[in-house]
Amino acid sequence: MAEDTTTLAEPAPPPVREWPDAGVPGTEFDPVLAELMAEGPLTRIRLPHGEEEWAWLATRYDDVKMITNDPRFSRRAASVRQFTRLAPHFAPRPGALAWADQPDHNRLRRAASAAYTVGAVKRLRPRAEAILDELVDAMAKEGPPADLIERVLEPFPIAVVCEVMGVPPDERRQVHEWTREIISTAGGAEASERAKKGLFGWIAQAIRDRRDGDDVLSRLGAAVRDGELAEEEAISVAGPLQIGGEALTNNSGQMFYLLMTRPDLMDRVRDDPASRPAAIDELLRHIPHRTAVGLPRIALEDVEIGGIRVRAGDPVYVSYLAANRDPAVFTDPDRIDLDRGAGAHMAFGNGPHYCTAAVLCRMQLELLLDAVLDRFPGLRLTVPADEVPFRQRTMIRGPLSLPVTW
Repeated sequence: MAEDTTTLAEPAPPPVREWPDAGVPGTEFDPVLAELMAEGPLTRIRLPHGEEEWAWLATRYDDVKMITNDPRFSRRAASVRQFTRLAPHFAPRPGALAWADQPDHNRLRRAASAAYTVGAVKRLRPRAEAILDELVDAMAKEGPPADLIERVLEPFPIAVVCEVMGVPPDERRQVHEWTREIISTAGGAEASERAKKGLFGWIAQAIRDRRDGDDVLSRLGAAVRDGELAEEEAISVAGPLQIGGEALTNNSGQMFYLLMTRPDLMDRVRDDPASRPAAIDELLRHIPHRTAVGLPRIALEDVEIGGIRVRAGDPVYVSYLAANRDPAVFTDPDRIDLDRGAGAHMAFGNGPHYCTAAVLCRMQLELLLDAVLDRFPGLRLTVPADEVPFRQRTMIRGPLSLPVTW
């Protein structure tokens, strides 16, 4: 009998789906992402900017975990291509931590990571508490109503990240204006580029001027002088760490919005302080903290995912938001369940690019919940939930203001 050499044809790839930069109201889950999750574990997307026609998107928890840990998917290779993307302007800086693969990634991260260890954050906690107490005292003294974002949720994380980085108090407002512009997609490429030049130019000078100190800019300056990092690499490490302070304002804003619009959650978290650490994990899992997707990777060789062959050279995105709603991992994933035990969430990412400042972020969220809920009993919105303004056309989602009384 002759050998059958017939081979089955590969299945046709899924259709390319447009993902517009349209904005999603409030804390709603992006309906485009929900549709993509329903279509399959691996789909194809086209975002508003970039030159390449499409990219793969992985939405299943196990696939996201695999891709973000697998050296066959390279961030560095993605840094030199104009792939389809959400941001209007794309020009990665040489030596950027976010675009590094191993072993460079560990070398770059090591220079700043000592400022973000459990021990370092523990030592910072009294200073963070003092900053927060001053803000909360001022809000309480002035009395209701107040904008919780303006009075506490924006100045607190900005002050803390500036303490960690080593930004002098009289320069923090300007640095904050640059970082806010960088994460926005509304101003276009020119505004983003101006903000990046301003911020990175300021960081470059700060690194040259620093001598001794435990702040991040001083540590990076020392690493440059010791030959561990090139100056351009040190600047590229510092920039995203400074910008990361914006994320906590938006995440905490979404948390308090959810608590104030769901009385059962508010009652539980306010009346049972012991439940707050678990509540933070569950809210981090649930909150749609970003628009669309983050940064892609490039497949360095052919890889099969979910029965679909990803070819060498293909750009691949993962969605941590989708992974956090995977029903195979989180039962009834669209429901906020404070008893779930959501510690396996991917709100801080996964793999080598897991958020450097995760411990610092968690500490700040713990302090915020304790201070605001304990000092302002009866905290509630002064406007209907659907009238709370949320940021539009920005990569990080969150409320613009939270008008409250107590």
